[in-house]
Amino acid sequence: MAEMNNNATPEVNINELLKVRRDKLAELQAAGKDPFKITKFDVTHHSLEVKNNFDKLEGKVVTVAGRMMSKRIMGKASFCNLQDLEGSIQSYVARDCIGEESYADFKKYDVGDILGITGEVFKTKTGEISIHASSVTLLSKSLQILPEKFHGLTNTDMRYRQRYVDLIMNEDVKSTFIKRSKVISAIRRYLDDKGFLEVETPMLVANAGGAAARPFETHFNALDEDVKLRISLELYLKRLIVGGMEKVYEIGRVFRNEGLDTRHNPEFTLMELYQAYTDYYGMMDLTENMFRHLAKEVTGDTKFVYNGIEIDFGKPFARLTMIDAVKQYAGVDFDQIATLEEARKIADEKGVHYEPRHSKGDILNLFFEEFVEHHLVQPTFVMDHPVEISPLTKRKPDKPDYVERFELFCNGWEMCNAYSELNDPIDQLSRFEEQEKQFAAGDEEANHTDLDFLNALNIGMPPTGGIGYGIDRLVMLLTDSSSIRDVLLFPTMKSLD
Repeated sequence: MAEMNNNATPEVNINELLKVRRDKLAELQAAGKDPFKITKFDVTHHSLEVKNNFDKLEGKVVTVAGRMMSKRIMGKASFCNLQDLEGSIQSYVARDCIGEESYADFKKYDVGDILGITGEVFKTKTGEISIHASSVTLLSKSLQILPEKFHGLTNTDMRYRQRYVDLIMNEDVKSTFIKRSKVISAIRRYLDDKGFLEVETPMLVANAGGAAARPFETHFNALDEDVKLRISLELYLKRLIVGGMEKVYEIGRVFRNEGLDTRHNPEFTLMELYQAYTDYYGMMDLTENMFRHLAKEVTGDTKFVYNGIEIDFGKPFARLTMIDAVKQYAGVDFDQIATLEEARKIADEKGVHYEPRHSKGDILNLFFEEFVEHHLVQPTFVMDHPVEISPLTKRKPDKPDYVERFELFCNGWEMCNAYSELNDPIDQLSRFEEQEKQFAAGDEEANHTDLDFLNALNIGMPPTGGIGYGIDRLVMLLTDSSSIRDVLLFPTMKSLD
């Protein structure tokens, strides 16, 4: 048998093509064959299932459904290609098998129409597994024109705005989002197996704390109160630790009123977990083991390639302090810098811009961002941040200007942020007071005092380790995606208006 191929569509006026499709729908409706009145269709198999089980299914009758992506009419017989969730499969449609009236209808169907096909599984002379149709049902009429298959949907802006078309035309896009789902499912299984309890906390909050970010603000009409969209999951999850729920986690959307770029979207998915009676070293072990597990689950190996570079999650993750990292890559030892004036002087010499409100700890962090981050390609835990940039973190007992905190870096990106959680309510109050001063000095991302959270700490929170993972950035890494918009089904876009 001859094989189906894709013929280039001649250039005609798009409005004429759209009118033809609507006219076809009107004819079907007038003939009592309105596809939009069909409410269900019983599918027995998907395309990949048929192909993978050909030895068992050869000669058997199956029913598949999907979008017709191409069609070749050859007189009394035709080929079409049907695309479903798992892939695509060819069907041989002959007039003598489905009937003259049905075949006449089939010849009028358009690429993009959704069909249900029942038929016998067979293999063509060239070895392609196909379905020999005994019936074809039009399940939905496509009234819009899909992009021409050869060129695909190449307009990046349009791909993001019309993700439904992107998913139809680009198989690798669908694969990315299937992997995203696998990442989230694997995280849940991993944590559930370790005794963590998944919980849900408020998205609309009076005080958006737990991170350094500007919140979105809105008004709650029923209470006549201004509220904010959460920027973090942290403070409510810690309340649950106070309440005796020793291992909790949440996967949910958070919202930060900040710019758009390849790694930032104003709404994104965060996973935070908290575990009583452990510290940031316990969180390091959990993170390393979980990231290794996720790589195996999603890519099949602990090694994978991102942007042409092999990333190895199989080896022990490197660990170094922020001070050691800056010393290694910038040649500046902040252990030898005693005062803010000395820190400003070395920043001026190195061309690191700082603001008048910035402390010595802030300047250390600016050095890290300027000289270190982009070097951290293989997974690296950067530990022991300055207390000034860590308002919710427990101090190091032997070095109280620094805290028990780490960030995991990979491919030069921050992948997660973790602490030994501050559970001293007196110290926490003083940290909040300092944050309020920073806000008054112009830092719009500073935390605000959360009195109810302080009350919870006064009731008593056990020693606790906590961590937050950005799911979107993790999916980018495991799917070799260059932009966060490639792993968000519906990324934020500027209105066309």
